[in-house]
Amino acid sequence: MFYNLLYPLAEQFPIFNLFQYITVRAGGAMVTTLLLTLFFGPKIIRKFREMQRHYKTVREDLPERHAKTKVGTPSMGGVMIYGSMLISTLLWADLTNMYIWLALGTVTAYATIGFIDDFLKMSQIRKGGVPGKIRLLAGILVSLGVIYVFGQVLEAPKAYDVFIPFVKNYAVPLGMMGFMVFGTLVIVGTANAVNLTDGLDGLATVPALIAAGSFAAIAYVVGRADFTEYLYIHYIPGAAELTIFCAAIVGACLGFLWFNAPPASIFMGDTGSLTLGSSLGVVAVLTKHELVLAIIGGVFVLETLSVMIQVFSFKVFGRRVFLMAPLHHHFEQKGWAESQIVIRFWIIAILFALVGLATLKLR
Repeated sequence: MFYNLLYPLAEQFPIFNLFQYITVRAGGAMVTTLLLTLFFGPKIIRKFREMQRHYKTVREDLPERHAKTKVGTPSMGGVMIYGSMLISTLLWADLTNMYIWLALGTVTAYATIGFIDDFLKMSQIRKGGVPGKIRLLAGILVSLGVIYVFGQVLEAPKAYDVFIPFVKNYAVPLGMMGFMVFGTLVIVGTANAVNLTDGLDGLATVPALIAAGSFAAIAYVVGRADFTEYLYIHYIPGAAELTIFCAAIVGACLGFLWFNAPPASIFMGDTGSLTLGSSLGVVAVLTKHELVLAIIGGVFVLETLSVMIQVFSFKVFGRRVFLMAPLHHHFEQKGWAESQIVIRFWIIAILFALVGLATLKLR
């Protein structure tokens, strides 16, 4: 909004020329989101603590020492993540850019799914929240709609191709139907992978922050013809504006981490995990770096694989590979302290991000 309202006045007020720079607006979006989260966070925590005083936010099947330390902590903190991110993006992004609206539309839909799920659990209207099949179907429909608009309405160049990391000027053409399936798997899979990872204080927040920061850089690069030509990366006109969206995610994660750092004052709930996961997935699709997301989001991939391996092994062989899945609970059962698990996963997330960013140059 600032760009659309103030930049046209740059001839009369030269200072408004600053709004033409994506880096300036990205910095403004990150700071705005952080400040909004820090300001409204205490109020939201008090409200949800009062609303959820009769609701047990911790599952009964978790490790005993985990359950004891988390009882009484309110959930649905994802409301502050989504709300601050939405406001900040609307303030700092170019509102004529369709990539911004696709990203915001995706995140809003997933945040709504997560909020309804959390609310049904909290209000005890339905103990299990939204049935898993309905959640999955809703996510699939949203993702299919976004990919259709991306390819057919925006007519983005090579929208239905999958670019291979570390390989120069090579992409696998999937066609419209093939890519709609693949792209949907990316968005839906990432949303659910972050949801699985959100099990310890700060565990999902920082890897999501790191991934969002990495994709802020990727979005900026793919939206610049000069950078893409130098790096042999596919150029997507207009995609650089997603840098502001990603910067807003970083700010939201930083602000939420202030309250979610061990011991957490609030959990993000499905509202937050689906918001963060879907935002990463849709940006990966819109920037044509879907496979790079699997590297940068390696922590989420490992957590998801641990669940898949555990289920497969138990159903086929009647044996468990891990003491408990997802993976972070396995280490809890082995006696690792929560802070050890969380910080070590953060370190691993940084290493994965560095490898993912290296794909921009190493081709």
